[in-house]
Amino acid sequence: MAKREQLTLRGGMMNKEKVKGAIDEVAGSAKRQFGNMTGNTGTQVRGAVQQVKGKAEMAVGKLKDAAHVAKENAAALNKR
Repeated sequence: MAKREQLTLRGGMMNKEKVKGAIDEVAGSAKRQFGNMTGNTGTQVRGAVQQVKGKAEMAVGKLKDAAHVAKENAAALNKR
């Protein structure tokens, strides 16, 4: 079974997908804003794409967390 990598921040759990997604979302936003300021459409588009990628990674991370919690709950119910 694969080891589950997690990081706990402010009382919540974050797996590597959620962390990577958050980083991509922030970096994409900065890139898009820089493109807006400089009038560089290519940078704006690349930033927007990176933001979407980050949001998708966050969604995958949330799904993995939900699956992990469901698995733990099922195991706890089976022990009763």
